[in-house]
Amino acid sequence: MRKLSMEELGRKSVDEVKASAKIPIIVVLENIRSAYNVGSVFRTSDAFLVEAIYITGYSAKPPHKEIKKTALGAEDSVSWTHFANATDAIADLREKNYKVYAIEQVENSTHLHDLAWEAYEPIAIVFGNEVTGVEQTTIGLCDGCVEIPQLGMKHSLNIATAAGVVLWELVSRILKSEKNVNS
Repeated sequence: MRKLSMEELGRKSVDEVKASAKIPIIVVLENIRSAYNVGSVFRTSDAFLVEAIYITGYSAKPPHKEIKKTALGAEDSVSWTHFANATDAIADLREKNYKVYAIEQVENSTHLHDLAWEAYEPIAIVFGNEVTGVEQTTIGLCDGCVEIPQLGMKHSLNIATAAGVVLWELVSRILKSEKNVNS
């Protein structure tokens, strides 16, 4: 095995990413305390060609030096919009016919791997505050709650880590469906 060079990776420019067809996933960030976490979600969203990020409440938004530090330029390639609160963001998503799911541990939550979602079906995923999670009022506006199964003691993931896990699960389903079509 040989590590690939930057040229071999076929890295897209900001303009090429902006012009690329996106996966109809919108990430909603509700009252995220850490701008570093926001930046990390931008970077992950760029990696998976997510349609957009909706930043709500007091979450930091670009331009911001801590977002820039972890996003590494993804804050320029991923579309984003700020909303005063998650209620307004979800109203916008409903107008666009998105299904909306909170990533939260609740009664009768759906495990991530059991989520009934068809590849390319418009979906929005709400990630909540690092300490308090997704607000109960926001949960009430969602189509359901998705839980990342966890086996250890903590039963808690950093929001940036949780976003990576959830987005990979959804994108991997698309990759598998495309592989099956092309086989």
